[in-house]
Amino acid sequence: MTAFEKLCQIVAKLRAPGGCPWDAEQTNESLLPPLIEEAYEVAGAVRARDDANLREELGDLILLAVMHSEIAEETGRFNIGEVLEEIAAKLIRRHPHVFGESAVRDSEGVMKQWEAIKREEKGDAGGHYLASLPAALPALMRAQKAQKKAARVNFDWAEISDVVAKVDEELAETKEAIASRDPAAIADEMGDLLFAVVNLARKSHLDAETTLQTATDKFVTRFNKLEDALRARDKKLGDVGLEELDQIWNAVKAEAKHAQN
Repeated sequence: MTAFEKLCQIVAKLRAPGGCPWDAEQTNESLLPPLIEEAYEVAGAVRARDDANLREELGDLILLAVMHSEIAEETGRFNIGEVLEEIAAKLIRRHPHVFGESAVRDSEGVMKQWEAIKREEKGDAGGHYLASLPAALPALMRAQKAQKKAARVNFDWAEISDVVAKVDEELAETKEAIASRDPAAIADEMGDLLFAVVNLARKSHLDAETTLQTATDKFVTRFNKLEDALRARDKKLGDVGLEELDQIWNAVKAEAKHAQN
């Protein structure tokens, strides 16, 4: 028995009469929040380069995939074997440069080929190209995915300088909207500005979601140090004015930059 088969048997037993009440009560819908949470925890372990945690989190993610499949099998919809067969067949179909006779070799060509095969498989050659863009993705991720897909059919800026100019243009329009004090216009222009910044990240070969996550982590680390500095002065957050906070913040930034050099 393989380790995967053992896991499937354990999950089936947990769901069966006499098994675990909690596991038996779960549905595909109730398991959505933990599925999303575990995916983010996998991402966190990867970013932290923590292999022990990554191994554990991948296990939790696989467990949830097996749980979803077990629930589907109980209601006669499909089973884990069909899930595995389908993904294996799809990988072979969409990699003709590996399993077939396609001459495509570079990553850009592979992705264009993947999209073409996907559209043909789904029978939406006459439908909208971005119709398959998942609506449930986080906003930054969805924006970048939309831009990547558009770029594969040549709808893309030629140079990164063009994208920088677009960011400047959207920033200027956002400033005009703020000056107008029109909430709808501000929201519209702010959205365009964020979309343009995501495009700049993409053209810089960066993942917007990861880049923002790193920036947020940096902010949290520096803010914690600011709080520590306040405590060293027998002060606390909320009781100190912006001028003193800025002075400490700038000192924390300077210290961080010095440590990097």
